[in-house]
Amino acid sequence: MTDTKRFLAFDCGATSGRAVLATFSGRAFDMKEVYRFPSGIIQLGGKYYWDVLTIYQHFCNCLADLGRQGIVPDSIGIDTWGVDFGFVAEDGSLLGNPRAYRDPYTDGIPEKVFQTVPREELYGATGIQIMNFNSIFQLYAQTQEGFAPLKYAQHILFMPDLLSYMLTGKKVCEYTIASTSGMMDQSSRQFNKELLEKLGVRTDVLLPIVQPGEVVGTLRKEIADACGLPQIPVVAVAGHDTASAIAAVPAGDEKFAYLSSGTWSLMGIETPAPIINADSTRLNFTNEGGIDGTTRFLKNITGMWILEQSRKVWEAQGRTYKYADMEAMARSEAGFPSLIDPDDARFAAPANMIEAIDAYLRETGQPVPQNDAQYISCIYHSLAHRYGQVVEMLQGFAPFAIEKLHVIGHRQCDDPGQGRRSGKRPLGHAQDDCEGLCRENLLSRQIKTQKTDTT
Repeated sequence: MTDTKRFLAFDCGATSGRAVLATFSGRAFDMKEVYRFPSGIIQLGGKYYWDVLTIYQHFCNCLADLGRQGIVPDSIGIDTWGVDFGFVAEDGSLLGNPRAYRDPYTDGIPEKVFQTVPREELYGATGIQIMNFNSIFQLYAQTQEGFAPLKYAQHILFMPDLLSYMLTGKKVCEYTIASTSGMMDQSSRQFNKELLEKLGVRTDVLLPIVQPGEVVGTLRKEIADACGLPQIPVVAVAGHDTASAIAAVPAGDEKFAYLSSGTWSLMGIETPAPIINADSTRLNFTNEGGIDGTTRFLKNITGMWILEQSRKVWEAQGRTYKYADMEAMARSEAGFPSLIDPDDARFAAPANMIEAIDAYLRETGQPVPQNDAQYISCIYHSLAHRYGQVVEMLQGFAPFAIEKLHVIGHRQCDDPGQGRRSGKRPLGHAQDDCEGLCRENLLSRQIKTQKTDTT
């Protein structure tokens, strides 16, 4: 009889995080959310930061809750968004909070980098979509501004690795999260130090890249004692949340595309090798690492961020809507004709999202919404329209016919007027439950456990 195993997954998003406990009896996972917490960006002194200490404290609070209940996970795994990182000093001290990817300090940085390393050369080596917040552009910007934490750092750690370090005191650099950086060579699957040295970026701060499944270490004794738990192993799972989500897609074959929907929408296919050619360069697709050596060939699309920031404007004006309310409101205005380009730069970090939408629509000669429901309809339909465009692009790259779209994430991504826009027969659609983000986080550790138990 198989012993019951328990695995704890911390799944951290750009606006909220949660902890999911899975119990494996030998046949199936029973998954239960046991903790949820807010996360967000803090502005200070003209810079944008993640409050990593508060995230860490929520982890500890969750572990203490489990300790009080006598629940002891067999291991812990962490996944987060990509590209962002923090700094650790030689004595092990955390050098401040990590900069957030929405910090405008990288505006114009890609063009400066291309003066030394041409765009085609950078993409050809890394295969990563050119976006101004890529880690390589952040490090270049921090180098140029003389950012003190970088100056005094012994190592940089990407967000899931940084949080693992805070729990264990041990450092790793996990493959899927490192692959989002724009610094990893697609051939060697290690950092391209020659390229970084051309840019004057420090390379001694980079750790060797390890594959998912590596045991980072165990809970620091002081954390374990305070939470009433033993020193539980912490495992480097697929640290990029999208890598965890895609690994959990319940697909019967490779003939599918996926849409991982949240603050960002990541839409792509899974391939055995990177796709780097003139068309992928021109269309700015990205090649990120998956588990078991796969590649996530995808496009980053501005997702529910636009709706989230619109909600903030309405809340400041005294109008609060739940997602179920907004879905109903969008359906009530399903015929509203205007569309925005979600990836237009003005929507990245505007002071007022509603004003940004109005400006775009006026500039493109389209009707401006007259009520909140019309704004919501415009946002939903604009996202659906963009998804349709990207699916068509993907079919041009895929070595197979795309027969199904798996949607992983939040139910608010359902589009109330999807069929109205294109007039085309839709792909087969599977709305996968939102636990997919945690499932691989958990599954990879069960696989690791099984391998260990049989050796």
